[in-house]
Amino acid sequence: MNTNINFQLGLLNFVHLLVYADGYLDVREKEAILSIKEEEGILDEVFEDFEQSVILKKEQEIYNNGIIYLNRCTEEEKLCVLVHLFRLAQADSSIHVKEIRLLFYAMQITQIEFDDVVMTANLAVVRM
Repeated sequence: MNTNINFQLGLLNFVHLLVYADGYLDVREKEAILSIKEEEGILDEVFEDFEQSVILKKEQEIYNNGIIYLNRCTEEEKLCVLVHLFRLAQADSSIHVKEIRLLFYAMQITQIEFDDVVMTANLAVVRM
């Protein structure tokens, strides 16, 4: 559980972009979002405020906000966000090109290697 609000908001911004990259929110993606919310201890108030705030925002603004929040995070937090995104991209059993693009842009910005994301995601599955 991470209580850093920058981490939580950065995560929520990128999660939002990822799940809507293919144009719709799949039931499995919605369940995955709620699981991430619980795992990271994101308060209902923070989650609901975020959901309301993105309704009128354009994709670019959400992306820029996500970057601002991620840049305020530790390297470990950045890796954690990317692992969540990687796992979420796999949640609906089909990975859209825009999801891949978003994931790689986020890795480029954070300077986190893809192999580190995959390895950490696999380790997280093994621990469960």
